[in-house]
Order: sequence, then C-alpha cells, then structure tokens
Amino acid sequence: MAHLILASSSPRRQELLLQLGLTFEVFSPEIDESVLPDENAVQYVARLAQAKAWAVLQKFPDATVIAADTSLSVDGEIIGKPESKAHAFAIWQKLSGRCHDVLTGVCVTNAKQSVDRVVQTQVEFQQLTPNDMENYWATGEPVGKAGAYAIQGQAAQYIPRIIGSYTNVVGLPLHETIQLLQAVDALN
Repeated sequence: MAHLILASSSPRRQELLLQLGLTFEVFSPEIDESVLPDENAVQYVARLAQAKAWAVLQKFPDATVIAADTSLSVDGEIIGKPESKAHAFAIWQKLSGRCHDVLTGVCVTNAKQSVDRVVQTQVEFQQLTPNDMENYWATGEPVGKAGAYAIQGQAAQYIPRIIGSYTNVVGLPLHETIQLLQAVDALN
C-alpha cells in the first residue's frame, strides 16, 4: 500500500479513514480558503481540495495525498464554518425548515496522477426554534463545523432525512474516496 497522507487536521476525516482500516499520516497545509469572485460551491470545494493536495504533495513527493474540503450551499450561497454565535444563528436561520446541499471536494494525488470528485448530499433541517439554537450552541458542537452542525452528533435530532452519502456530510465521502484511491493504485 502507498504511503498515505491525509491533508486535513479534521478529527472527523481521520476517524472516517480509520474506519476503513487505512494507515496514514496527517499533515494540514495552510492555504487561502477565500471564495473567488463568481465561484460556486462545487468549484470552490474542488479547488480547495486540489490546492490542499498539491501543497502537501510538494512537501511529501513520494506520498499519495488525500485532501478534502466540505461546504454547504443554500440558494447558491456558500456556507462555511461559523465565526461566532451570532453567525451560527444566522446560518441556522437559513437552513431551518428546508433542504440544503453539503458538498465535499475530494482529491487524491501522487507524483504520477491526480483524480478528484465532488460529492453532493441533500440534507433536510427541521424548523429550528430560538430555544433549539441556544441549546445546540451551548453544546459547543457547532464550532469549527461547516454549516455550524455535526450530523454525527447532537444535530442529528434536527435532521429528518438526507439524500446521498452520510459520510459526505460528516466530512469525507468514503465510497468515493476509496474509488479515487483505487484509481491511483494506492491500495495495492
């Protein structure tokens, strides 16, 4: 098996890869995550995953790098991580009582080739009350999470259904990641 490096400090991504029994190192690159003018969510997550993979490959040219970026999109707006409690509440007000898309760009690259994919999952949120928002914020769980929630945690109580990959919403679509690793012969 190839020397794998996960280009992410996300504990959730690490846990997901460990579920597959993969052995890997972690190196989180510093990249500019600003949204470019006229960039949509699909383009944004794809670009960031590729940039993370490329940055790590430059430091570890003999490795196979797995990189990902997850964001939400509602009404064409890219929704990232909350910057404050007020920002989290504003995000939840946009998501409340409707569906939104969770998009993850995944890029697997090595010195010979690079493959990538964007995976989209539709998530339905129930109508959140101010009390729901206060209680959920108090858990600390929303901090550092795209969309200010963790489907694998207490936010699950607010999500009646999803259409698509559950692991994508957690932060790394495992089925597609394995396909990408196989495409670059990293699992042999």
